Amino acid sequence: MKKLILSCAIVMTAMLLNAQPPEGKAMPGDYYGEKITTTNAVNISEIPAKLEQKETFDTKIKAKVLDVCPKKGCWLKLAVNDSTTAFVKMKDYGFFAPLAIKGKTIILDGEAELKTTSVDELRHYAEDAKKSKEEIAAIKEPKKEIRFTAKGIVVVE
Repeated sequence: MKKLILSCAIVMTAMLLNAQPPEGKAMPGDYYGEKITTTNAVNISEIPAKLEQKETFDTKIKAKVLDVCPKKGCWLKLAVNDSTTAFVKMKDYGFFAPLAIKGKTIILDGEAELKTTSVDELRHYAEDAKKSKEEIAAIKEPKKEIRFTAKGIVVVE
């Protein structure tokens, strides 16, 4: 019986630790995922025009992080311009970003696409972001948005 209780306690502790974003200050030079270079990165504001020509493409972008998933650091929201944002997920959930990356400028290497995100998925991300029940319930329509699947991220500012 003691072994069972001890095993359950270890599993629960591991689950709680696993559900946290990584520690770190997200200082310039810190990277997450694949180690990438900062060369040949384009400003994220150029991406909407490129997506009009191609459905998906690999790119390296420079952008400011507006938000990060407070649960695990498994997604980011980036500023494209004053009125548009882009959503980032990590490739194969292979890495996560620390909460301290919020407000930082990053270089991201990955795939860009224009995607329609379902109401259920939008509500899920709103729950992750700890939005109120009213804010979550107000999400009633899918949203067409710029999405990135990141292979690697490096903090530059």
